[in-house]
Amino acid sequence: MKRAALAGFVAGAAMAIGGALGAVSTLSDSHPLLDPNSDVSNPMIDGQAMLADHDLMSNLAASPQHRKLAAALQESGIGAALKGNGLFTIFAPVDAAFTTEGAAGNKAQLAHRIGYLVVPGRYDSRALLEEIGQGGGTVKMRTLDGGVLTATLNGPTNILLMDERGRTADIAIYDVRSKNGVIMVIDHMAEPSGPPKQVAMN
Repeated sequence: MKRAALAGFVAGAAMAIGGALGAVSTLSDSHPLLDPNSDVSNPMIDGQAMLADHDLMSNLAASPQHRKLAAALQESGIGAALKGNGLFTIFAPVDAAFTTEGAAGNKAQLAHRIGYLVVPGRYDSRALLEEIGQGGGTVKMRTLDGGVLTATLNGPTNILLMDERGRTADIAIYDVRSKNGVIMVIDHMAEPSGPPKQVAMN
């Protein structure tokens, strides 16, 4: 009964967020699997089409709102991983919010800051809602640099992201599907609170 109620909550909230998010993902071992051949349209970013059969890095490089992030991904070397066969979710701050404190001219620091925005595995909004429900209202996600991002609900349907410094960001655009993961556009920068822990690769 409890599981049925949770499933109903997740389905209803996902429909409210994305209109038809129930059609774009299923769960497997707590890693959402997105179907790049689904006929559900990807959201556009600032009028630019995002293509589900392109890799994460290609879509971010095409986004008018992610020029700073795309450049930092390339400079840090993380962009190469986002073109490969791994599965990732990237919480992508828009240019107006993008900062990399203390990372200017330091490739290792830049990789640390940018790696904090990347979570191994594919997590769309439906999967996050389910994990939040199962986690009693929050879910902690291990990032590529070994840090932790926390997702909670802000109201009945909006997912709020909190970094290790206690700063929050709203997901402004959900579920931009790519062939090797998903982009979640956020309105504020998320930053780690200390040095890198261990790299979390899947």
